[in-house]
Amino acid sequence: MLWSTALVAAQSGTTFSRSPTISTIAVHPTPTGSGGVIPEGFVSFSIELSSFPDFAGNSSVGPNLFSYNLLNNIGNLTGTKPYIRVGGNTQDLALYDASLGVAENGIVDPERSEDYPTTLTIGPSFFESYDSWPGVKFIHGFNLGKNGTDGRESLLATVPLACKALSDGKLLYWELGNEPDLFKTSAKQGIVRPTNWTEHDYVQEYLNGTRAIRAELAKACPDLATDDKYKFIAPSFAGTSNSLDPIKTWQEGFDEDKNIALISSHNYIDGATEPGVTLQGTLMSHTSTVNSISKQLNVSRLLSNYSLPFILGETNSLYNQGASGLSDSFGAALWGIDFNLWCASVGIKRVHMHQGTNYRYASWQPVDTDKATKGTKAPYYGNIGVAAALGDLTAAPVRVDNLPLPEAREAAYATYGNDALQRVTVVNLREYNATQDGGASERPETEYWFGVPTACNGTGVVQRVMASGSDALTGASFNGLTYGFERDQGRPVLLGNATKDEIVWVGQDGVFGVSVPWSSAAIVQLKC
Repeated sequence: MLWSTALVAAQSGTTFSRSPTISTIAVHPTPTGSGGVIPEGFVSFSIELSSFPDFAGNSSVGPNLFSYNLLNNIGNLTGTKPYIRVGGNTQDLALYDASLGVAENGIVDPERSEDYPTTLTIGPSFFESYDSWPGVKFIHGFNLGKNGTDGRESLLATVPLACKALSDGKLLYWELGNEPDLFKTSAKQGIVRPTNWTEHDYVQEYLNGTRAIRAELAKACPDLATDDKYKFIAPSFAGTSNSLDPIKTWQEGFDEDKNIALISSHNYIDGATEPGVTLQGTLMSHTSTVNSISKQLNVSRLLSNYSLPFILGETNSLYNQGASGLSDSFGAALWGIDFNLWCASVGIKRVHMHQGTNYRYASWQPVDTDKATKGTKAPYYGNIGVAAALGDLTAAPVRVDNLPLPEAREAAYATYGNDALQRVTVVNLREYNATQDGGASERPETEYWFGVPTACNGTGVVQRVMASGSDALTGASFNGLTYGFERDQGRPVLLGNATKDEIVWVGQDGVFGVSVPWSSAAIVQLKC
């Protein structure tokens, strides 16, 4: 499955009849793309506020070590544990009750959402969850949606609890409001603003809110109210074309107080219940990813004069918490690798993949419920694949270039550290359905040939992201490792029937080939 030009020449009679071949792709010795240096914490998560106690645990039930192990796995590859944004739709539904004896009390209204409570009260112990994961930094989301007396009092009452829970280096940033561009249009989230609510109205409300939060911080946690530490991600809009224009929002003086650290936008490729959504056509399509992110890049360019990093503060495959058989499949894991590396290659500085208890697109299910069993899900292997493709972001400046390939069902990337080539990643997005195709024929493969600097000649290592097919919901692996809860609570365990660290030979001319089965990915670690 692995060749160099030298070996092929020595085996002149060798043919690879069942594998289409991609002509040699030239990989530049230094990065040529415009993505820039990738900051640490690029591989990060967003966790639904109502689900946070499930994911993290607290002092009453103990920390969720399974979740923590999964975060550590990524941190071991990238040099930093993922940053966690605690927010989402329930961020703007949560009211505080100082007398509540449990972390939260939620009521699910199936007509609005079966996936999260649309009536939510949180108590003091909610904030204990911030103590469960040592070494993890957090973004805490405050409620902007509830702007009546109860909402305002609740917001200010939670500031001392949040700041004390996030002291001692746990605070990354704050956030005020989740997807306010849907406040006057989304029946699902609830209409919470009048139809004549404008960008100017939003900005004034936002500034009043952030100033009030800072005043409370100055009393409860003065060290977090200083100019250098009092920072937000914003505006956290749902997209680029909803009822509030992000460009007009900034033109209205959105960052008047100079306390926005990152421009945050949300992105989903499509909707879970939208017609025509398929695994191959929607998720396992590089073109789909490029088109989706191009809208974000248009906004980023128009806001470039503010000189702030642009991130995806919440994203995943299909909005409305994903679709069974699509968002929870191995195909979605491969989409995640392509999506994240594409973002890295075009200058998006961080990607927070959204999670929630029982969510179809979640990377793991943190607890047992009547809907889902605790365990690692297929998309997590996409998170691991991205982390392995980027490598240690703290060791050297890392950049990523996209390597254009002939069609939409494939993607490739080159990763550079200190401007030297370190690895090449190939994602074969051609759909192979294990249920339908598994017993019918041998799994097809595609040969990819790359020309790299001659200094890379010798041996490299291939780490594969594999499963039985794109439709697989279980049984995924990375480099022969599984991260299942049932094995060792999410820690890596080597599978007995899998290959770890395959050897690839790079010829003296710098050319090597790697065969990638359909619906899989390969990360080639080079020694250049």
